[in-house]
Amino acid sequence: MLEWLSNMENTKPLALVIFFVAFVGILLYVFTGKKRSKRLESYKNIPFEEDGSSHEAQDKGSSDNG
Repeated sequence: MLEWLSNMENTKPLALVIFFVAFVGILLYVFTGKKRSKRLESYKNIPFEEDGSSHEAQDKGSSDNG
């Protein structure tokens, strides 16, 4: 088996299959599950929110530490 893997003609398709399976697995993990999809949907509007409370909380937290 090691001789088969040492041949570059065999390892390239094997690596392609391994990476493709990993990619599909990551996609399934991210886009399945109702809780996760709701959370991801809530993240899409973060740049457009103009809530100053998060900045104030960060300022308070940094002043408490120093």
